[in-house]
Amino acid sequence: MSCWHTMLRSWRVKLKLLLATVTLAVLLSWLYLFVGSLEYGRFLLLPPCLGEQPSRDVEREALASRVRRVEEENQQLRLQLGQAQAEGSDGSPQWGASAEDGDPPRGERSNRTACPKQRMVHKCELLHVAIVCAGHNASRDVVTLVKSILFHRKNPLHFHFITDSVAHQILQTLFQSWMVPSVHVSFYNADDLKPEVSWIPNKHYSGIYGLMKLTLTKALPSNLSKVIVLDTDITFATDIAELWAVFGKFSDKQVIGLVENQSDWYLGNLWKNHKPWPALGRGFNTGVILLLLDRLRRLGWEQMWRLTAERELMSMLSTSLADQDIFNAVIKQDPALVYRLPCFWNVQLSDHTRSEQCYTEVSDLKVIHWNSPKKLRVKNKHVEFFRNLYLTFLEYDGNLLRRELFGCASLPSLPSNQLQQALEELDEDDPCYDFRRQHLTQHRIHLFFLQYEFLALPNPTDVTLVAQLSMDRLQMLEAICKHWAGPISLALYMSDAEAQQFLRYAQASEVLSARRNVAYHIVYKEGQFYPINLLRNVALANTQTPYVFLTDIDFLPMYGLYDYLRNSIQQLELPQRKAALIVPAFETLHYRLTFPKSKAELLSMLDMGSLYTFRYHVWPKGHAPTDYAKWRTATVPYRVAWQPDFEPYVVVRRDCPKYDQRFVGFGWNKVSHIMELDAQEYELLVLPNAFMIHMPHAPSFDISKFRLSAGYRGCLQTLREEFHQDLSRRYGAAALKYLTAERSL
Repeated sequence: MSCWHTMLRSWRVKLKLLLATVTLAVLLSWLYLFVGSLEYGRFLLLPPCLGEQPSRDVEREALASRVRRVEEENQQLRLQLGQAQAEGSDGSPQWGASAEDGDPPRGERSNRTACPKQRMVHKCELLHVAIVCAGHNASRDVVTLVKSILFHRKNPLHFHFITDSVAHQILQTLFQSWMVPSVHVSFYNADDLKPEVSWIPNKHYSGIYGLMKLTLTKALPSNLSKVIVLDTDITFATDIAELWAVFGKFSDKQVIGLVENQSDWYLGNLWKNHKPWPALGRGFNTGVILLLLDRLRRLGWEQMWRLTAERELMSMLSTSLADQDIFNAVIKQDPALVYRLPCFWNVQLSDHTRSEQCYTEVSDLKVIHWNSPKKLRVKNKHVEFFRNLYLTFLEYDGNLLRRELFGCASLPSLPSNQLQQALEELDEDDPCYDFRRQHLTQHRIHLFFLQYEFLALPNPTDVTLVAQLSMDRLQMLEAICKHWAGPISLALYMSDAEAQQFLRYAQASEVLSARRNVAYHIVYKEGQFYPINLLRNVALANTQTPYVFLTDIDFLPMYGLYDYLRNSIQQLELPQRKAALIVPAFETLHYRLTFPKSKAELLSMLDMGSLYTFRYHVWPKGHAPTDYAKWRTATVPYRVAWQPDFEPYVVVRRDCPKYDQRFVGFGWNKVSHIMELDAQEYELLVLPNAFMIHMPHAPSFDISKFRLSAGYRGCLQTLREEFHQDLSRRYGAAALKYLTAERSL
């Protein structure tokens, strides 16, 4: 009978425990959903651990109190159950505490992440990220990393870039034109830090920049207490705030958070006589680092790593893995400094690694590190998933990342405020609203998308060919490069995905890949009109030579034009005068053309009807003032006068007036520029032995709209009138002739 009562009491306790557990689960789920609904409020909860969240909300306090009471009752029931089981004598298996109830089994502890006292990141807390970036390729790679972070982020971010002059120019222009809310960017000159690490011999392909992360305590502001440090070949698959929250789990002595190295490099058994730098076990990978900067400074980090490096270099002679070797040598000497990050925070996709042990499902991983020189061609059974994730961000439309953070006030930005004010002043009922809206569109700009060799001391008569294009004119690039040996500056209007297609095309082309003096500047697509004059201004602003040849992408310059222009500039003493040299334009209607090698051959083809003066049959006013009849027999440059609608292709000084960006799509984009050159009293000089030929192509989308839409043509006329008014304000009575000429047409 006593045994029966004992069993009955045991089952009653079990039933109570079950009911209490269900009640607790419901309450916890309700609390989690309630707090999750406040994701855009005060705090961000990071699963799986629910931290204690202070709140002034009475209802939430009451709910939290109820949950605590249920937990206490649950603990009492567990205690009663344990007593009842201890009294049981029916020989049935005893109930023991599960791993969830208490500490995990000893063998499992290393694989489980204990919850910190506080696993919360304030919704509007500013997170700091440091990246070393140098050169054209790294500047391109880092954009994909930044996109992956922005895609998942819910917090304001401050990026700290340690850059060379190339990356500084590229990234500064990119972020200024990107205008992402709640994103701050600071730049630090890598040249100032080179003396700190230049004494260290380094075999790694990253060169001296691979050692820069050692200097962050000195490079970054002294009031910055902690920072996440990332390599450029990282892709995030989760919110970076989750990684930031790990700082709260550091012990008092831990200052560096790292993931264990997943290759066998530091084990020293890769080949005969392989001798790596000292490391703790497998060592640590420095692609993702959490640094407590204030503690490192107090510890004397600079002296610590210097002394360690000096000591090890006496036997190692050089580093093989750059800063990673020195970080590992320091940690080997003092293991208490490191906090071991779970390996899903740096899944290292180099060949022959243990990366597959970092996740049971590919969806579990948080950070992918393409740390193999093979990059996307690395061997891994899940590489297709990783590659697709990377390509998603590579081709992702960066314009979509300009979203505001709800509940977090952005710091005021003068350019952003001015743009917003100008947009608010637009009249949506204006028939030309779309034109005016396009003019105000802020396009993202990525300068020097491919490798470009800057000129140290350009020749005082040197000339850069300047043009713009979109994807449908890409086939012209190789031909232009064959005709023009000098520097070229091109603005390309493309989407993110098209920019990657262009990259693959350029890298696969023998002609384009052999050139290092062609600058490609990507202006990312946005809006319904082709921003032709913005593109021209971008290409013009990023030239280095004293003179520029302003042309269009569908023209082929005559062979030898580059040398002829430089000689002409010198002979005409152009540096001492204000002049625009006109290159006469011709066209062919044949897709295949035996290109004339001289003026004599061109005149012969002109007489036979295989060539024509440019647009003589549809727009003679555009080039008639060139006076082709005089050009046929001219042997020296001759001066021509400006006439309405004149739009020749010219060579001018780099500091010439900019193109007027109100003109988008088709119409008046070059006419307005030549008019302003004339208003500034430029001489218009026709070169007697220069020519260029327009190659046939399908009509652009914008010219089709111009021809089919009366509204389009009406808006163009309105913009012309407004341009005349602005010209009159800038140049006074001298500009009256343009208005008079316009009215007489």
